[in-house]
Amino acid sequence: MTTETIISVRNLEKHFKGGEIRALNGVDADIHRGEVVVVIGPSGSGKSTFLRCLNLLEMPTGGTITFEGVDITDPEVDINIHRQKMGMVFQHFNLFPHMTVLKNMTLAPVSLLKKSKEEAEAKARSLLERVNLADRADAYPSQLSGGQKQRIAIVRALCMEPQVMLFDEPTSALDPEMVGEVLDVMKELAKSGMTMVCVTHEMGFAREVGDRVIFFDEGRIVEEGTPAEIFSSPKEKRTQDFLNKVL
Repeated sequence: MTTETIISVRNLEKHFKGGEIRALNGVDADIHRGEVVVVIGPSGSGKSTFLRCLNLLEMPTGGTITFEGVDITDPEVDINIHRQKMGMVFQHFNLFPHMTVLKNMTLAPVSLLKKSKEEAEAKARSLLERVNLADRADAYPSQLSGGQKQRIAIVRALCMEPQVMLFDEPTSALDPEMVGEVLDVMKELAKSGMTMVCVTHEMGFAREVGDRVIFFDEGRIVEEGTPAEIFSSPKEKRTQDFLNKVL
């Protein structure tokens, strides 16, 4: 991990229903290159909204998001260019059901990165190997388990060679016995030096893999620190109350 800031968020606001609901309320955060930031907090605290604002899947109501030195909230900026550098993995796998695993993985690199079919397929197959799914290249999503689909969703995002990976509760839709296989892929990715921002309820993962933990409540960052600081000696009463319920 370096001290180079890859994403800088300043005074981020996101309101719904004309300002009645303030999902984000003046959030400031910096993400450093090679860092694994884990975002925790109760349901409805703004965690997923924060993550979705980072690549403008949600348009902020106010504030700025700077990615690799460019203010991506500027309407003049072509957000699609920057989105290609941010892989996103959701709770649900969003694989195209009518395409094989290999086709799901090579579609974007060929059409957006202009890679040759051969180059895209070689990269996809090496990534499938990495997550122990090389034998599923010609399978369709309906033939895969939930854990396999989510591992495919992760390596599909990696096919775009992103600078950052964003994970929005990637294990929350999985059966408990499939959670481990997805977390193992994420741990491997973290070890390889990938910059990652993960919204998760998996506190064991946060403690083991996170470089920094951010605790959200009511649209604000209440507390942040190393996993040891947050889990062993949280300073804020709200953090303490939350962790007492979930640990």
